[in-house]
Amino acid sequence: MHITAQNLDNLAWDKMDGLLPCIVQDAFSGRMLMQGYVNREAVAATLNDKQVTFFSRSKQRLWRKGEESGHTLDLVELIADCDQDSILALAHPNGPTCHTGSECCWRPTQQPVISQLSELQRTVDARKAEGDDSQSYTAKLLADGIRRCAQKVGEEGVEVALAAVAQNDDALLNESADLLYHLMVVLSARDLSIADVCQVLEQRKK
Repeated sequence: MHITAQNLDNLAWDKMDGLLPCIVQDAFSGRMLMQGYVNREAVAATLNDKQVTFFSRSKQRLWRKGEESGHTLDLVELIADCDQDSILALAHPNGPTCHTGSECCWRPTQQPVISQLSELQRTVDARKAEGDDSQSYTAKLLADGIRRCAQKVGEEGVEVALAAVAQNDDALLNESADLLYHLMVVLSARDLSIADVCQVLEQRKK
């Protein structure tokens, strides 16, 4: 269930004395970031301010994530599970989420595959934002303009094709990685991202 101010009372507040667990997921990478607890007031504040807010059991008050560190969570959507007794918050993190300074509060040995692409996309976009202040290859390539970015995609596409028919698996994988990177650069040059491509794929599925 998509949670709104109008259906807030439909959640199963009585199951846990007015508190429900809330898992925060990075809306871009799919990575699980943290878990906290919310009451009605915390959910209402989250919906109203578009900043993920919890109820702190230790402080016995509402607590907006990042209120001290500045590492807030910009709300995308709140979703209740099938029993209406737990909440998933899709959000865009502004910096590391864990109080230890880590990106998330778990230490998985294997990250979701899509998170690798999302992290690369964020790096490309960050280099674009830095512009002349960055000495990175990405920034220089973007500064050369869309034609140069597009040319690199063409070159890397040819390299992938050649590796597929005439080289070993390692060569094919490395050339494919180069192609994906340069594709993200050309998308960023047009103010697009790999997420926009995924949306097209999702539409085609339908």
